[in-house]
Amino acid sequence: MHRLRSGSRLCSSSPLARWLVSRHSCSKLFVGGLSYDTNETVLKDAFGQHGEIIEVKVICNHVTGKSKGYGFVWFNSETAASTALREMDGRLLDGRTVRIEYAHKG
Repeated sequence: MHRLRSGSRLCSSSPLARWLVSRHSCSKLFVGGLSYDTNETVLKDAFGQHGEIIEVKVICNHVTGKSKGYGFVWFNSETAASTALREMDGRLLDGRTVRIEYAHKG
């Protein structure tokens, strides 16, 4: 089962669920190599120039609250995600060279 943002459940065998999961993975980017000082606002500002962003998440240690050095950026389109990947991979962000990849479940 998958959850929609609204909290509704969606059976993973339904065509809609498969479409949402595949679309989600093509418009969601993994961003690695972040400075531990990079926050979600900085990430959104850097990636927002490449298309409309749905959500930005910097992954933090749940005990200390400090960044783990990676995050995710969800775009509203595959085209925007593709452009951001091409333009941002290997660039400096907050003094660190970031690695960009498509995020995949698993």
